Amino acid sequence: MNIFQRVLDISEESRRKSIFLFGPRQTGKTFLLNRLFPDSPIYSLLKSDEFLRISQRPQIIREELLANREVIGNKPVIIDEIQKLPFLLDEVHYMIEEYGITFVLTGSSPRKLKRGSANLLGGRARTRHLFPLVSHEVPDFDIVRACNFGMIPSIYQSDEPVEDLKSYCGNYLQEEIQAEGLVRRIENFSRFLETAALVNGELVNMESLSSDTGIPSNSLREYFSILEDTLIGSMLKPFKRAVHRKAISKVKFYLFDIGVCNILAKRGNIHPKSTLFGNTFEHFIYNELRTYLSYYRDDRSLSFWRDRYGNEVDFIIGDEIAIEVKASYMVSSKHLKGLRLISEEIPFKHKIVVSMDPTPRLIDDILILPYKEFLSQLWNREF
Repeated sequence: MNIFQRVLDISEESRRKSIFLFGPRQTGKTFLLNRLFPDSPIYSLLKSDEFLRISQRPQIIREELLANREVIGNKPVIIDEIQKLPFLLDEVHYMIEEYGITFVLTGSSPRKLKRGSANLLGGRARTRHLFPLVSHEVPDFDIVRACNFGMIPSIYQSDEPVEDLKSYCGNYLQEEIQAEGLVRRIENFSRFLETAALVNGELVNMESLSSDTGIPSNSLREYFSILEDTLIGSMLKPFKRAVHRKAISKVKFYLFDIGVCNILAKRGNIHPKSTLFGNTFEHFIYNELRTYLSYYRDDRSLSFWRDRYGNEVDFIIGDEIAIEVKASYMVSSKHLKGLRLISEEIPFKHKIVVSMDPTPRLIDDILILPYKEFLSQLWNREF
């Protein structure tokens, strides 16, 4: 089994500042922290005995840390799944202020902290996110496997990825969300999850979805909000800078992992050159771009452009890079219409088509890049 070398590295930052590290379950937060901080004290609230011990006497962490202050030194203290005991953040706040101790506080559901009026430490901790694997972290990366089973570490290298994905979707996405009291009617939310997977990468029309599912539009908005707050999904906003070729106002929605999306949408095996492969390939590139911008703290926005006539560019980074994603093995001029139209108004520094082409090509001023070459340039920070 591979030990993946993750891009995200908070080892130096955490010596100076406490950190909230958020990410969906099984993305590898605990494993990453064990590798980065092998000698740090760890309090895991997933352990029932640890949870009970600390919930009954929150100050016990302070007492133990002060008794071992010389041993701890400048290493951060790790508290895993902090959202299970939000009131513990008051103790954390006190220890940061009084003793200068730094913490790494992990969580898979920041929603409970935000909605429960928890002490979010008032700027005393930075927020970082851990996502599923990206291509740069995977030796001998397999695009077909990624587009079928996603990039959750344990599932990507599983010998039964479909069964593991079914378990993940059943045990976490539904039961745990209900257990945390995030929804009142789990049957509606379960139906919504399938719908969210089916519209993955598409424009979100609440009224149309409400009509199709029988779920009120207000409830749908709340459900999408839950997926965003629990890091299970994200909204992609339209690019607004074009004046003459204005973008439509609707957003797109993407689930955090392709494999999870495939299971919820009840897709079978996805083969290259199929329509479904094209959809998952675009989803894969979205995940790579979003993760890259987060890990390198790149503040440029990620958006898409589509006008009222249906002309589209899949992804735009800031106002510098326009990216179209095509699972074609031979990109031609017909694939370039959206890039050409939006370029009439915005002088993008890079105009790129990411494809399955075997070699790079240049059509006018538009660069056709095989996906491997694009990913290599992306993670080498050439853009």
